[in-house]
Amino acid sequence: MSYYDWLIQLAQTALVLGLAPLLSGLTRKIRARLLRRQGPSVLQPYRDLLKLIRKEAVVAENASWLFRAAPYLIFATTWVAAALVPTFATGLAPGAADIIVIVALLGTARFLLALAGLDVGTSFGGIGASREMLFASLAEPAMLMAVFTLSLFAGSTQLSSISAYMLGPGAGVNISLALALVALIIVSIGENARIPVDNPATHLELTMVHEAMILEYSGRHLAVIEAAAAVKLLLYLSLIACVFTPWGTAVAGAGVLAYAVGVIAYAIKLAALAFLLVVFETAIAKMRVFRVPEFLGIALMLGLLGTILLFVSRVSR
Repeated sequence: MSYYDWLIQLAQTALVLGLAPLLSGLTRKIRARLLRRQGPSVLQPYRDLLKLIRKEAVVAENASWLFRAAPYLIFATTWVAAALVPTFATGLAPGAADIIVIVALLGTARFLLALAGLDVGTSFGGIGASREMLFASLAEPAMLMAVFTLSLFAGSTQLSSISAYMLGPGAGVNISLALALVALIIVSIGENARIPVDNPATHLELTMVHEAMILEYSGRHLAVIEAAAAVKLLLYLSLIACVFTPWGTAVAGAGVLAYAVGVIAYAIKLAALAFLLVVFETAIAKMRVFRVPEFLGIALMLGLLGTILLFVSRVSR
């Protein structure tokens, strides 16, 4: 990689961090408009994060060092994973943008969040951590099955290679890709605690998962966790856009005009995916907690079926 490519990669890393709160604000605004309400400004998440950063962090007396360090570790692993997903340009970090590495980083962040919820010893933290690990036992295999389908289809686990293959003539319409897309969408909804899995706008003790693990956090610690959650949502939408809608994405070494077109295309794809996500959330009711494993089990079965169909079709040729 040249120095120019490194600068573009750093720009992508800063872009995902800067756009994450804006994406959260956009989804809230769209939901409010669909419900015929005025809604907050799309810039409100930035104001909320700044307000939380200025506040003092209150920590329980029996909290260990893990409770204090977990928010920063969660944010770091999530940000690195999001930075590895090509946004407006591909091929900038060919040795690092491996989709299996991204899954491992997200699993590490989830593990740290569950430990932080258990650390203080509150009942809500234990309930949230227990539910999170239950859902993860289905979400992670489903994610890996979708990854294996994409890897078999493109012949690589590198996101840049997968994106380039999807743009080539060999992609076409494939049932296995459709199954992997649906599985990835279901996993994205579950991993980001969105409706129908969870409602990020409420704190109902009988149903909350993510919020239950972070109830003891405040101040700058809560700001870092909220920023990590926003980056995680951006990561999954960027992953779907990179793999299944790679049109307009620039390649490494392209000119300034190509990168500008890539940024515009990336913004349009993010806005479209955010709109579709909110439309789905407003059109469906939140399901009961014991139904969530069935919902995530559908993603696991779809991912497994897509992998088997693609493997059998390749062997039979």
